[in-house]
Amino acid sequence: MTTIPVKKELLEELVDLKLKFLYDEIDKILAKWSYESPTQLLQDAKTGVLEEAEDDAITLKHLIDQREELFNLKRDWNNL
Repeated sequence: MTTIPVKKELLEELVDLKLKFLYDEIDKILAKWSYESPTQLLQDAKTGVLEEAEDDAITLKHLIDQREELFNLKRDWNNL
């Protein structure tokens, strides 16, 4: 594996851009189903309240997982 030196500021900017993209995608899914809470949409899709939302719920869960991973990465950087 090759290691390339990169300024922390550049990495933070890239992560922030990715986070903005993730938030935008999450907001699009929530708006499509007229929800404000991702948790509620996921619950309603799981219980069948939203019968046609399965694909969006899977995508939403993936986006949320990516967002959490990036938040953890930023937190770890700030603890260094």
